[in-house]
Amino acid sequence: MQQSQLSALLFPHVHLKPQDIIDRYDRRKLQPEAMVTRFAPSPTGFLTIGGLYATFISERLAHQSGGVFYLRIEDTDKKREVEGSLERIMEALDYFGIRYDEGVTASGEEMGEYGPYRQSARAELYQVFIKDLVERDLAYPCFCDAVALQDIRNTQQSRNEMTGYYGKWAVHRGFTPEQVKEELAKGRPFVIRLKSPGSFDRIIRYTDLVKGELELPENGQDIVIMKSDGLPTYHFAHAVDDYLMGTTHVIRGDEWLSSVPIHMQLFDVLGWKRPEYGHLAPIMKMDGQSKRKFSKRKDPDAAVHFYQQQGYPKEAIAEYFMTLVNSSYEDWRQLHPDEPYTWFQVETGKMSVSGPLFDMAKLQDISKDIIAGLSAEEMLGQVTEWARRYDTGFYHRLVSDTEYAHRIVGIGKDPFKPRKDYARWSDVPNAVSYFFDEAFEADSEAFLEWLPVSVPLPIARQIVHSYSTLYNPGDEREAWFGKMKRVAEQYGFAQDAKTYKKQPGCFKGHVGDVAMVLRLAMTHRTQTPDLYDIMQVMGEDRVCRRLNLFANEDGNE
Repeated sequence: MQQSQLSALLFPHVHLKPQDIIDRYDRRKLQPEAMVTRFAPSPTGFLTIGGLYATFISERLAHQSGGVFYLRIEDTDKKREVEGSLERIMEALDYFGIRYDEGVTASGEEMGEYGPYRQSARAELYQVFIKDLVERDLAYPCFCDAVALQDIRNTQQSRNEMTGYYGKWAVHRGFTPEQVKEELAKGRPFVIRLKSPGSFDRIIRYTDLVKGELELPENGQDIVIMKSDGLPTYHFAHAVDDYLMGTTHVIRGDEWLSSVPIHMQLFDVLGWKRPEYGHLAPIMKMDGQSKRKFSKRKDPDAAVHFYQQQGYPKEAIAEYFMTLVNSSYEDWRQLHPDEPYTWFQVETGKMSVSGPLFDMAKLQDISKDIIAGLSAEEMLGQVTEWARRYDTGFYHRLVSDTEYAHRIVGIGKDPFKPRKDYARWSDVPNAVSYFFDEAFEADSEAFLEWLPVSVPLPIARQIVHSYSTLYNPGDEREAWFGKMKRVAEQYGFAQDAKTYKKQPGCFKGHVGDVAMVLRLAMTHRTQTPDLYDIMQVMGEDRVCRRLNLFANEDGNE
């Protein structure tokens, strides 16, 4: 009777019973092997590459098993919430193509039958279960303020005892309803603590999805399950939500490993089946000759936004993540070069127990392969969308003449041996800037230093002028190159490198030097795709203007 009085005193506005809430949530009708996983970010900062990795695995486990992957926003810590954080997290999910079946959408609405999917909208729901725990003498109010808790901690430390709120140190554990009523009458704020049935002396055993069999000390702390503002702590809210939403498997970083005893205890106290937990070692990076964890403060590449700004295609991130998830993936990919990565079955038992190394060079190699394999249409669509978000100047160049832009990105799209010029979309604006007149004309004359030693500037201008008189935009490649050979011969250059190598004293250089002069005149670059292809894309008017500009421009030798 005392406990009923106490629960009514603390929660006079709560009239529902736990079963009333449970009845609102149908048990999911899925096949036995189907997994229900979730991504449950807190909008208190940016999404890290490690967080995206864990989310990627959760999505794969759910969808490869015919299950459900949902998005839940854990926004009960209002003091630490960062404005715009949630929007950036959801933008990252969209950018990297991580599809969820239920949860909060970008428009702020919700999809799914197991909501609300924001914890801040579920406060009254949690209080139903907390009131029930108080009524069953499994939870109680604690009126200790920060000063009192620090006093307890100081005393424990002076006696070399374990710090925390437990046993004899849990001063409000045995308060009667009358004592509680007196504290409430004084206007004292309170939290609700779990009356832990655990003991620090006991060991619990559980099988981690990634790490295997583990032994951990049982939780003996009377943890806070409801804060003074009426909102639950993360520990309690996640247990209630995971049960009601039917979560079967939880993938998270191993910084949560120490919380497993608390979470197992909460599920046991509430009388619910526990989900299975898998804890991932942190992704590592090289720092000189040693490996270390990513630092949120020091490493720009710790944030997922870095990879969005740089423009790594979502397919490249997915492919690279798969190589980190299971070591057998690369062998599978060699045997199935044309199949989607989603055909590979992720197995948690085959994941690395130690932290995988994030190899940026390997990511870039994969990304080059991905971009090289895109059609011109696909590439233009993706780079335009990236530019719309991160490079508005380049975006306007692309959309001002989409036909020209399509021809530019189509260079080198040989289905048998495509060029691999780009590792990310941010490589593209500078790589193709010479195709656009305003960027080309803004170039300094530094490119003149790159003229071949055998071709002084006056001769270079004469070569370009001579070629301009022969130029015909309708020439096939062979005729185009034939005219270049004629110009080479005219100015004392061998028509091929082999001839020059045999008789270097007879020639100033070879046709490659002439080609380099034309390349510099056309692009102000020494390294470009095939010059014939470039000129075909630029078209007659632009080619003639650039040839004439170089041939007739005053300059110093």
